[in-house]
Amino acid sequence: MSQEADTPNLDFAGTTPYEDYVQADVLTHLQHLRSDDPGEMVFLVTTQVMELWFTVIVHEWETASHALRRDDIPTAVAALKRSLRELEALNASWRPLAQLTPGQFNSYRSALGEGSGFQSAMYRRMEFLLGDKSASMLVPHRGAPRVHAELEKALQEPSLYDEVLALLARRGHAVPAAVLQRDLTQRYEPSPEVEKVWTDLYSGDESDELARLGEVLTDVGELVWRWRNDHLVATRRAMGSKTGTGGSAGVAWLEKRATKNVFPELWTARSHV
Repeated sequence: MSQEADTPNLDFAGTTPYEDYVQADVLTHLQHLRSDDPGEMVFLVTTQVMELWFTVIVHEWETASHALRRDDIPTAVAALKRSLRELEALNASWRPLAQLTPGQFNSYRSALGEGSGFQSAMYRRMEFLLGDKSASMLVPHRGAPRVHAELEKALQEPSLYDEVLALLARRGHAVPAAVLQRDLTQRYEPSPEVEKVWTDLYSGDESDELARLGEVLTDVGELVWRWRNDHLVATRRAMGSKTGTGGSAGVAWLEKRATKNVFPELWTARSHV
């Protein structure tokens, strides 16, 4: 084989096919620093990477939701399992920030202005898919019509867990009508009857596809819990109990979030099996 045959094609009329597909030049020029502190680049890029992971995870959970609506459990489980690896990568994003001292964070904190992570529209879509709905969380996005419309649509639609419960009902399990017909724009609240459904499923054949679906959802819930706790620890190390950026309660608000489980009956049912 000639040397020429071993050489990849290096001559393109325009940008490379890689650039056309990945848009790397766009991604690597989105960092507009507002301070002279070298640590700000780490903070900004890590935050942007988190936003990309939010986007992928929302895609997976929406794929799972649509599949559950079609009674296609294998496709839903495959999407949820992919999201587990993505959640692990998302959670690992805290590592570059986890060792920030108060002095290091304060050196560029003022560059954030009123910016805060709770203003992330894509993270809000993640929370809505988990059943943590709140119309008030649309307010920060009134000035961005496309983003606001996407969030309003997500607020009105069934969450991932709503689709799971609807599937359980179609399979003959006693999910109460009050749960199935609830106001989808409101935060999901635990139901004793739903807890009993999961208790019965877990007390039966563990290889049943609904029980296995429950376990994948539990994996998702565990990694979401770890995300919230890692966020809490990183924030506590960087700024203690001070008020958060954007006027949030900072650590106090994160501590409340860290105590909440998503898909709550999947956790409480285990006490009755």
